Amino acid sequence: QVQLQESGPGLVKPSQTLSLTCTDSGGSMTSSLYAWSWIRQPPGKGLEWMGVIFYDGSTYYNPSLKSRTSISRDTSKNQFSLQLRSVTPEDTAVYYCARRKSDLQSEDYYNNYEYDYWGQGTQVTVSS
Repeated sequence: QVQLQESGPGLVKPSQTLSLTCTDSGGSMTSSLYAWSWIRQPPGKGLEWMGVIFYDGSTYYNPSLKSRTSISRDTSKNQFSLQLRSVTPEDTAVYYCARRKSDLQSEDYYNNYEYDYWGQGTQVTVSS
């Protein structure tokens, strides 16, 4: 059974770095079959796609977040991580990790929310 689980601090101070980790219990992060993403939903707003990482460690980011975002992986733990730098209260959101088949060109993942598996989401609040 595939399960994705987000973990990380629920409160981050402005200007600091938000760091989250997702554990994929149902698939190897070295498998070329899959792609893994971070997606967030601010309060009262729609989903916002943040970025994707592939089996070879390559990444593609939302152009509007690219300068502040890094996605990396630890294949020994079957985990991938999100770092969002210089956060502001506007980064307050529920953050989701998700996995889907790796069947698109990198840029076609942008604003694509058709994922096969989602984590339950984790609330992150940016506040002093």
